[in-house]
Amino acid sequence: MVAIALGALGGWLFASLRLPLPWMLGSMTACTVAAILRVPIGAPAVVRPPMTMVIGVMLGTGFTSQTLGSIATWGSTIIGLAGFIIVSGAACVTYFRRIAGFDVPTAFFAGMPGGLVEMVILGEHKGGDAGKIALVHSARVLLVVLTLPFLMQLMSGVSLGARPQVGLSVVDAPWTSHAWLLLSVAAGAIIGHILRLPARLLLGPMMVSAAVHTLGWTHFVPSYEIVNVAQVVLGTTIGCRFAGTSPSEIVRILVLSLGSTFILLLITFLFATGISHSSAYSFVPLALAYSPGGLAEMSLVALSLGIDVAFVATHHIIRVVFVMIGAGPAFTILERR
Repeated sequence: MVAIALGALGGWLFASLRLPLPWMLGSMTACTVAAILRVPIGAPAVVRPPMTMVIGVMLGTGFTSQTLGSIATWGSTIIGLAGFIIVSGAACVTYFRRIAGFDVPTAFFAGMPGGLVEMVILGEHKGGDAGKIALVHSARVLLVVLTLPFLMQLMSGVSLGARPQVGLSVVDAPWTSHAWLLLSVAAGAIIGHILRLPARLLLGPMMVSAAVHTLGWTHFVPSYEIVNVAQVVLGTTIGCRFAGTSPSEIVRILVLSLGSTFILLLITFLFATGISHSSAYSFVPLALAYSPGGLAEMSLVALSLGIDVAFVATHHIIRVVFVMIGAGPAFTILERR
């Protein structure tokens, strides 16, 4: 509960300062600082799963009947995403090998723009340092999420509100809204388990919510108090990933990750600029779709900017799947050479 309290305090402070996505970024910052100062905090294991499912349901509300028609126009952006994965992966692997001095397996799986859990498991299996890989990916998400909202706000000229565009208060929302939320969470958890989805607690509820909104069965949106609590838990979880690690190691990984984050964002912006000339999407949604932050975090930024959440979320899911499928065979080829 100490971590949640710190996260809530950080969120309240960021909200008071009217900073972008305050409840997520504030809790993330507060818990990262606490980890560096060796405050005894731990990830909120009990409340994290239900709050992850709430975020999934909220992201699913960004899908509409128009989404299905838009998918046909995503061909060039998905091809661009594949190119982005190859270029950014090669650049970051080289960076961690040559500049950071990591061994080959650790550098390879630390540099891949994929999901944290998948890269740690694959990296450890191939002989890499699981601790370093986990810290690098945690730092990548942390730094991208901390910097990209401000950059997008600066580039787009659109202010990110104090909270994403979500529903009414818990008190004012109709009972049907809460019923749809509970139904989406329960059905999503079951479907995610049956289909063995990656990040099933997020993707399962998101799929169910997306389906009922796309079919026009409901237009409910989770109440903003519930969403704010979910963001605090999400941000706290990211910050707590550094707990138990020596301050010097955290600072070292953060400094190294600053370099890799700069490389990733530079490549993201170059690809977003290039693909914007051959697709129906402009620079900002493409930058959010390609950015190597987390699926939930980048989708929340898109929601706050009023950008097509379905477009951003789908591209992040494809990125994670591409890397998860391709990283193992690519490393095998690299080993042989």
